[in-house]
Amino acid sequence: MTTHPPPRPTQERGRRRRATLLDAAVELLTEGGFAAVTHRAVATRAGLPLAATTYYFTSRDQLLAEAFNQLVDTELATLRTWTTTHGLTALPDLVATADPTRQLGLWELYVHAGRDPALRRIARRWSDGCLTVLAETLDLPATDPRTRLLYTTVSALWLELVVERRPTDEARTLLLLALQNVSPTR
Repeated sequence: MTTHPPPRPTQERGRRRRATLLDAAVELLTEGGFAAVTHRAVATRAGLPLAATTYYFTSRDQLLAEAFNQLVDTELATLRTWTTTHGLTALPDLVATADPTRQLGLWELYVHAGRDPALRRIARRWSDGCLTVLAETLDLPATDPRTRLLYTTVSALWLELVVERRPTDEARTLLLLALQNVSPTR
């Protein structure tokens, strides 16, 4: 007689389903923006019944907020890897060659955060996370005004690269100039 392992707990199955729905929401967010994330579209992308989305996410707002949170987590980890592996001066080249849909999804957060306090907290987490990564890379405190100045420069250049498709050489030159002005004196 063959014995089968006991079925996995329902809670684990529920966590997997919720994660699958959230991954689908992030994909839709990055591919089509804020408007693309609906309960129906997420369920279809995830290959799950529509009722699953409303079971795990009580509203579209909750679904969007959690999708943005996941996107912020992923992109902060990417930024940390980029700066650790390649240094700050490589950021324009890395941004220019990164998946533009993911980058647009992240920046779209800012447009909607202006009107939604829940999203504003997530946008602030992105900003604070970027400040922390830059501060660590520069060996400065995150509260140092030079760190904030560099973050502001990097953000503007990042947005220009992703949205306006400005030349990478131009961004690299401006970043180098900013780095010369914010680097700690030794």
